[in-house]
Amino acid sequence: MIRRVLALGGGMLLLLVVACAAWTQDNETLARRGSQLFIDQGCHGCHTVGKVGTPIATDLSQIGARSREVDLATWLRDPSVQKPTAHMPRIELTEAEIRALAAYLASLH
Repeated sequence: MIRRVLALGGGMLLLLVVACAAWTQDNETLARRGSQLFIDQGCHGCHTVGKVGTPIATDLSQIGARSREVDLATWLRDPSVQKPTAHMPRIELTEAEIRALAAYLASLH
């Protein structure tokens, strides 16, 4: 009985490790796509990340340390819903683009 539990536990651990590795790789791929979207969508025209961009709006270099990915995605869908006085316009993004951009921003620490 104990051997079966250990065998099952070992298999579950392996499955968990593989799933985490796949999730990390997927998240890294999303973040890379999001980094490119940051440039392609012109976000750097108002925001800075490190030394890239224009310091008109919030510096996003550390945004991932302050905001969760899910909250960033909600903001990207429509900033005025979160903050009616927001100066950031609503940007037409697909859901996949929102997820990628949010993953990138969440990775910034």
